[in-house]
Amino acid sequence: PPHPDPRRRTPMLSSRRLLLLPLRGAPARRGISTTRLGVVGAGQMGTGIAIVGAVHAKLPVTIVDTTEERCQGSLNFAKKILAKDVSKGKLSEDDSNSALERLSTSTSLSSLSEADFVIEAVNENMQLKDKIFSELDKICPPNAILASNTSSISITQIAASTSRPQNVVGMHFMNPVPVMKLIELISGLRTSPETLAETRALGEAMGKVTTVSEDVPGFIANRLLMPYINEACFVLGEGIATKEDIDTTMKLGTNVPMGPLTLADFIGLDTCLAIMEVLHTELGDSKYRPAPLLKNYVKAGLLGKKSGEGFYKY
Repeated sequence: PPHPDPRRRTPMLSSRRLLLLPLRGAPARRGISTTRLGVVGAGQMGTGIAIVGAVHAKLPVTIVDTTEERCQGSLNFAKKILAKDVSKGKLSEDDSNSALERLSTSTSLSSLSEADFVIEAVNENMQLKDKIFSELDKICPPNAILASNTSSISITQIAASTSRPQNVVGMHFMNPVPVMKLIELISGLRTSPETLAETRALGEAMGKVTTVSEDVPGFIANRLLMPYINEACFVLGEGIATKEDIDTTMKLGTNVPMGPLTLADFIGLDTCLAIMEVLHTELGDSKYRPAPLLKNYVKAGLLGKKSGEGFYKY
């Protein structure tokens, strides 16, 4: 068929649809409007997010947590990661020093009063997230985007804690953040196309590949991954195979870098359990019932690598 006259307008697509189109395959815009990044939570995830924000997006980043000890621990961890990258030739000494200069910490959310993009990276606890987002809504500039690194909790529910649901979005990073290339973007019921577009642009400025998921429990990655890990816990708990044989079978038989039980230890067994509980509660399907063995390990404080012992000792 003949090509349409490029001077003619196409009334078939609304401005909203035009904004959504780039998120489904076309290249995202190159620039970002974000000028100052805030990260709430100085744990491994939060610090990793701050690192990629400072190193790749070259943004000033403020990390907020409840104690000076946790904040200092975050800076020490960042220094360790960057020093390792320098030693491997992945980063120059000058770039490492510049990135560290962009990092700052605080024990007060009020320090984010000038941040125009804030990423929350705390525990999977809805009450805690509700409190944080409610406070950020009062502190941050009216147009600031508020993102959650949640791996399973509804973005629509989190957004309801604010007066700006159109500016609330899911930004699910993978662990360890400086290494893993993916970010899942999750659009809540009222997330605007502009917010989603800016979030994607920021993710790509951080050196990541982005995918988009609807706001359903588990999103893409954990809807698939956690039942797999949970089933491995059932297999171990039922005495079908040893942990070593389970992991070796899946590692060598399916060509994955590590088996499900080792992976669970690296993620954190408490995190795995929390996600399975969300899937089970929200979807109401018995196939998402958490394995009794997984629940018992968490009760015993055997949370994986971060506690020194999970299915394996570290």
